Amino acid sequence: MRSGTDPMRRIADRSLAVLLIIAGGGGHAAGAIATFHDQPIALLSGLCVSVLGILIGALNLLRAARPNDRALAWLAVGATAAWLLFSVILGFLIGNLLDPRVIGFVLITAGLIYFGLTTALPSGTP
Repeated sequence: MRSGTDPMRRIADRSLAVLLIIAGGGGHAAGAIATFHDQPIALLSGLCVSVLGILIGALNLLRAARPNDRALAWLAVGATAAWLLFSVILGFLIGNLLDPRVIGFVLITAGLIYFGLTTALPSGTP
């Protein structure tokens, strides 16, 4: 079943994308500013990652709005999978895979990857 066919699935899909924008963009930016306010190079890097989170979330919102665009869906799946991988790597780097940030991003991105794959993969009917 494609994510665009059931209203509850569409809401869940779009909600996860908005959560990624809020947490990955806004939350990460706030954390980067609070942590690296006196380290301009690290702050720039943190803010760039925040922009990436916003863009990946927006890409998933666009994918959810265009359920017949399989190429866009694959692009969204790839970008979201990269975010998932970076979230797990962060968990290893901080020595805590159970950190709420890691768990939150893994859950959000796993859901978005699932919905992206339902769009990207051909349906059972020709």
